[in-house]
Amino acid sequence: MTTTTPRTVPDGVPERIRHYIDGELTDSADGATFDVLDPVTNEVYVRAAAGKKADIDRAVVAARRAFTDGPWPKMLPRERSRVLNRIADLVESRNERLAELESFDSGLPISQALGQARRAAENFRFFADLIVAQADDTYKVPGRQINYVNRKPIGVAGLITPWNTPFMLESWKLAPALATGNTVVLKPAEFTPLSASLWAGIFEEAGLPQGVFNLVHGFGEDAGDALVKHPDVPLISFTGESGTGSLIFGNAAPFLKGLSMELGGKSPAIVFADADLETAIDATIFGVFSLNGERCTAGSRILVERAIYDEFVERYAAQAARVVVGDPRDPATEVGALVHPEHYDKVMGYIEIGKTEGRLVAGGGRPEGFPTGNYVAPTVFADVKPDARIFQEEIFGPVVAITPFDGEEEALALANNTKYGLAAYVWTNDLKRAHNFAQSVEAGMVWLNSNNVRDLRTPFGGVKASGLGHEGGYRSIDFYTDQQAVHINLGEVHNPAFGKD
Repeated sequence: MTTTTPRTVPDGVPERIRHYIDGELTDSADGATFDVLDPVTNEVYVRAAAGKKADIDRAVVAARRAFTDGPWPKMLPRERSRVLNRIADLVESRNERLAELESFDSGLPISQALGQARRAAENFRFFADLIVAQADDTYKVPGRQINYVNRKPIGVAGLITPWNTPFMLESWKLAPALATGNTVVLKPAEFTPLSASLWAGIFEEAGLPQGVFNLVHGFGEDAGDALVKHPDVPLISFTGESGTGSLIFGNAAPFLKGLSMELGGKSPAIVFADADLETAIDATIFGVFSLNGERCTAGSRILVERAIYDEFVERYAAQAARVVVGDPRDPATEVGALVHPEHYDKVMGYIEIGKTEGRLVAGGGRPEGFPTGNYVAPTVFADVKPDARIFQEEIFGPVVAITPFDGEEEALALANNTKYGLAAYVWTNDLKRAHNFAQSVEAGMVWLNSNNVRDLRTPFGGVKASGLGHEGGYRSIDFYTDQQAVHINLGEVHNPAFGKD
């Protein structure tokens, strides 16, 4: 483990972070701001505009005007595609700058932040290609009728994004919303507002028309709530924890808004005795400790067949103890600082609970050499019972619970024994077992003998408390467009003749 050195704010960080509404940087209507903390020191390094209803109202008016009066929704797909490709090029060209800001703002190790710009750029390129190649359905009844589907952008999309890998996750929503001709109001997470502020300059340089993109910073209970309840915002796409998702669902219901919500997870990684043990250990270490453990698809419950359980736990714990905790700026760092002291306290609270619910075999608190900052040693609990809180509840940090099982039936029961259903990982060399298990596990996404490697064409989302709806590929096109069926008569009109003499 490495110790931290004195922190300096990256060059070019603004003196304050402002909203971006109708093509202009602006303060909150009431002048309110909030502190943004450096997760390594927990010191305030900048203040951000704290948006409220008045600021959301201004942003929605601008976005609505850009939708009804502006050129963006009326552009041909190829014209929008060119803008999206320019956005992708600009995003990728800012890789090092983005990584520096993202790492500083979130505590993410710089080695893991460096890939975020490339992934964000790829999201824009993917949807730039998809809208040009898109083909809608046509149905023919020869000699009688043709029916075709006409897709239309819906209007102002409200996008509410999380604080883990914020810039890249913002691109997941921005790219398809813009590609399909909508205008947007983005409300980024208040813990990590810095990198979101890059979007305004990128969009301007790429030629996105004024008012199409609007950004309002602030707290969920103020800016986020106002966005969800705004009558001129027909779509809400939200990524965050399940409790907040439930509130959004209730608040959006009176307006019958379209909702897409990717929520919490407590994903199982199931390791059978016939698996390649070294590969499975490497993958499950990475699957829970990468991104500081702050990832929705983390395999934070590892279920191991009893025949290899003791060996797995011993080797896993030893490897977890070697994971490098350090300053996020250090390229050797594998786990940096958690995003915020509020979240740090939550994770540490779960670790204390875990000490009463399982056998601590690695970590268990603040690592040596880090007296300050939101640092948590990679923590492993073994022999965890399925009714334990650390088995059932999302921790969202570098903490994992390991539980033994006997046979496929028990493995499946344990895997499905939470309210969540986002992802699952299965490690076995039995092909028949792998496919049958994947079909039976309650998860929106399953990886077989693979870590979390995403194909952008596939649906992303969960079941149960892990989400509502799916995005990704054509599912995103479906969510961000209205599908209008047009029916054309080709033959004799066959009308019932009511009231005729």
